[in-house]
Amino acid sequence: MQLHSQEKPQLRNYNICLKDTVEVFTKKLFYSLFDSVFKAENYDFLKSTFLKITDRLNVNGNQQLWEEFQSKFEAIQFKLNLDAKSIEENDPAAESLEEVYLAYPGFHATAIYRLSHELYKLKVPILPRMMSEYGHGLTGVDIHPGATIGDSFFIDHATGIVIGESSIIKNNVKIYQGVTLGGIQVKKSLASTKRHPTIEDNVIIYANATILGGDVVVGANSIIGANVCLTESVPENSILTYQKEFKIRTRDNDSK
Repeated sequence: MQLHSQEKPQLRNYNICLKDTVEVFTKKLFYSLFDSVFKAENYDFLKSTFLKITDRLNVNGNQQLWEEFQSKFEAIQFKLNLDAKSIEENDPAAESLEEVYLAYPGFHATAIYRLSHELYKLKVPILPRMMSEYGHGLTGVDIHPGATIGDSFFIDHATGIVIGESSIIKNNVKIYQGVTLGGIQVKKSLASTKRHPTIEDNVIIYANATILGGDVVVGANSIIGANVCLTESVPENSILTYQKEFKIRTRDNDSK
């Protein structure tokens, strides 16, 4: 049965084109943190683009929000310098800090997180998520801007990492590819509760480990091995590994 023209549902406009604007804004914001000449040349663009985006999102007081946001840039840069230094000191493949800044997707993902997190704390709607999704597409790392991440954060190899909104990651934590810090249940009714784990200082989480649940705490100085699935807390100074038996046999000479 066909609907008459007057019965057709009305489609709402959702400013989809803002995705492109936010990508350019985020990229230039990242560059401006580490290049003073670039920042001076692009400051007006960054400010006007922020105001344009937030106007389109119907954000009130966006001029004041920009002033508060840009006042955080120096502190963000300081934290990112600690992150970069942690990568250089802990990754044998990193030959210099310059290489980390220019070529490490984990560092790039962390930078976008730290920028979007400040906007999240200022309660700017939607824009922080758009920035984080740009970083997700670029690096393969999905960090919700609401997550709380301490100093000297080290992401190695980057791809496939998921860090949920209410995750708390403290200082000097190292995370490898494929790690998930997620919720044990996915229910809309849990939106305002702590759904994601807490990772204490100096923890190492190796590739493809999954840690689920808002009550889960990984104690300080612990190591979570590759492929572990963890749904309960572990005390500090723990080593948790997943053991799997392998059978190795010699090939027959005529095997192909």
